[in-house]
Amino acid sequence: MIPFFRNAATASTLCAIVLSSALAPALAQDRRVPTSPTEMKLSYAPIVQRVQPAVVNVYAAKTVQNRNPLLDDPVFRRFFGGQGMQPEQMQRSLGSGVMVDASGLVVTNNHVIEGADQVKVSLADKREFEAEIVLKDSRTDLAVLRIKDGKEKFPTLDFSNSDDLLVGDVVLAIGNPFGVGQTVTHGIVSALARTQVGITDYQFFIQTDAAINPGNSGGALVDMTGKLIGVNTAIFSRSGGSQGIGFAIPANMVRVVVASAKSGGKAVKRPWLGARLQNITPEIAETLGLKTPSGALVVNVTANSPAAKAGLKVSDLVTAIDGQAIEDPNAFEYRFATRPLGGTAQLDAQRSGKPVKLTVALEAAPDTGRDEITLTARSPFQGAKIANISPAVADELRLDSNTEGVVITELTDSATAAGVGFQKGDLIIAVNGTKIGKTSDLDKVTRDGARLWRIVVVRGGQQINVTLGG
Repeated sequence: MIPFFRNAATASTLCAIVLSSALAPALAQDRRVPTSPTEMKLSYAPIVQRVQPAVVNVYAAKTVQNRNPLLDDPVFRRFFGGQGMQPEQMQRSLGSGVMVDASGLVVTNNHVIEGADQVKVSLADKREFEAEIVLKDSRTDLAVLRIKDGKEKFPTLDFSNSDDLLVGDVVLAIGNPFGVGQTVTHGIVSALARTQVGITDYQFFIQTDAAINPGNSGGALVDMTGKLIGVNTAIFSRSGGSQGIGFAIPANMVRVVVASAKSGGKAVKRPWLGARLQNITPEIAETLGLKTPSGALVVNVTANSPAAKAGLKVSDLVTAIDGQAIEDPNAFEYRFATRPLGGTAQLDAQRSGKPVKLTVALEAAPDTGRDEITLTARSPFQGAKIANISPAVADELRLDSNTEGVVITELTDSATAAGVGFQKGDLIIAVNGTKIGKTSDLDKVTRDGARLWRIVVVRGGQQINVTLGG
């Protein structure tokens, strides 16, 4: 029988005595003097010593020409001559990278080297090498570099299967935060399959509390076997420094990009589904009679696509791929994109409340008729790279595959087109009353030398009418 105490102080004292007596043996077991020199030396050092040589610092630089926009006016140029020109400036960025092939292939973040004229790689032993950009993939924010004049076998990291990770696993982050030099931090896997981060097209990140700061981008996240489980890419921060929420691109996605670079490709080839998927909201889940809002709802299927040939239909609910559960469209896109080309994938779906199994061919999107060109004539489009919309282009830019017209696929910061406000992914529908159906139409219109430009653009599904002076 537990006694009832009227005096709270007496009760607290007695409870403390009882608890102390009960916990004493347990605390004695938890806290003990190390019994051997080996126990005193428990450390992550052996892992760090093994992986550190394969993690590099990446330095990128690009030349920026500061110019007065008034110099575009011939009258202004004639009046002021060469005055008004400003000297070039060198913009520099720093990040980290991981050696993934002994020949000198380095994987890093695309945003670290984007637009760079010069790229250097510094090894852990302080040696520096010039590097060339082999492949850039903005969809994953990954890039692959190759060390120039490398005449040795470089240390590398092996890929781990990032699908085997569990929340709570211990991890190490290695990189070059704030440019102070190679730094190691440790933490755990805080979460998996983060899909609402908004960093890249493929939203499926490893979250960790290992300290990651500016400069860590492109660095390694490794497990306790010393294998690469992810490439650190971003942090959530209100101050600019680490607040214990960092994100890494899973190794299984990194592996796909590196494989494309090794094969000599200039772009990453991924499987193409040919269907548009939608999140399941609580309201949709209730309508479909689902217990939880999970899965990816098919809202569009492109004719003659792998999805169409497999028998996928509008309103099907995709719940798994090759036995792996699908929580939302982002999870599906990641799982599908990391499948190797040439084989098949098994989809589990629900159709009118009944389960169906479908076999989808893993093949790349057709890219015939892209006809990509860079516009050079003096116009608001000068410097923009444009392409006809093929299935591959639509897939890359996340456009509806039924879209017609010409799309801007690339812009440099110095391009006139970027200066007037055009963006990657803009659809150019008409210019000065002329319908733009293919890249040659827009190229021809820009060479007319008009003084006034009336342009119809579609951005994010919204039509915009723009008028610009020549």
